[in-house]
Amino acid sequence: MTTATEKPPTAAKPDSLSRQIYARLREDIIRGKYPEGSRLAEQPIAEDLKVSRVPLREAVPLLEMDGFVRTFPRRGAVVSHWNAKAVDDLFDLRLTIEVGAARYAARQVAAGQSMEQLDHALDYSQRVVKDQDPYEIAQSSTWYHEAIVDTADNELMSQLMRTISGRMMWLFFLTSQLDVEDAFEDHVTLRNAIASGNERVAESIAYAHIERDRVPSFAALRERGAF
Repeated sequence: MTTATEKPPTAAKPDSLSRQIYARLREDIIRGKYPEGSRLAEQPIAEDLKVSRVPLREAVPLLEMDGFVRTFPRRGAVVSHWNAKAVDDLFDLRLTIEVGAARYAARQVAAGQSMEQLDHALDYSQRVVKDQDPYEIAQSSTWYHEAIVDTADNELMSQLMRTISGRMMWLFFLTSQLDVEDAFEDHVTLRNAIASGNERVAESIAYAHIERDRVPSFAALRERGAF
């Protein structure tokens, strides 16, 4: 049985070597080991990870699909840049997916759907917030939002969410100076709205929670000199 201190099910480690390399490089990009605009040089990375170039090359398309790198002829993979449009695009897509997911999650809960996954994600994020590690906080917040979508029990919606969750985590990390306690309280409020089964309340709280961070996120990124 999963306890409140264990990572939620969405945190399961990938199986294949290429997926493990993807996860490692994604973390390194988020943490800034490979800055925006830098080239992912195959040989040094393969030596650092102690792997051959084959699984490394298999990991690059996964990074590109999730928006972490772009590939160019003769240059290879280059770490993506954040700009104002990229931030707005992410927020707009989150509103499209997550607001509807909160509504449908409340509907599913009213019909008997378990809150277990969402509660595990919330309990885990509470512990991580106390530890004050920006990367872990960004990761746990992402898992919480994924858990809401999963609770909606819509496979296509969950698949779409997975395509942007990495970018969400990256942005959460870059804006980690924002008040995480306020964000956690928002998560509790949203959890309770979903648990109530009231679709419209869950929908409105989800919208407010996502949208309220748009302007502060821009300010935090400008403070970091991102654009």
